[in-house]
Amino acid sequence: MDFIFGLHRDVQGRTGIFVFVDRFSKMVHLGPVAAEVTADESAELFHDLVFRHHGLPESIVSDRDPRLTPAFWTRLFALLGTRLLMSTAAHPETDGPTERVNRVHEDVLRSNAT
Repeated sequence: MDFIFGLHRDVQGRTGIFVFVDRFSKMVHLGPVAAEVTADESAELFHDLVFRHHGLPESIVSDRDPRLTPAFWTRLFALLGTRLLMSTAAHPETDGPTERVNRVHEDVLRSNAT
C-alpha cells in the first residue's frame, strides 16, 4: 500500500494515486487522491477498492507513510463495523479471560517442552 504524488492534475485537481497490490493475485488497485489526502479518505479508498474485492488482508505492507496513521486504522475499522477497544495493562476486569487463557497455554507449552 503506497501513494504516488507529483502527477499532472486531473479535472478534479488530484495529483496523486493510492496504490494497493494484492500480493496473492497480483491484482493492482489504483485510486486518485489529492496531494493532501487525509487518513479518512485513504481508509475509505481502501475499503472501496480493496476490501470489497478481497476482504480484509492477512497482512498489509506499507512504507510507514504518515498518511497511514492510527487515524487510518480507526476509520477503516469504523467502516468495517469493528470496534477496537484498548484496555490498560494488567486490568483483570477487561482482559482477565485472555490472561487466564494465556497462562494455561504457557503452562501447556512449558510441560510439552520438557
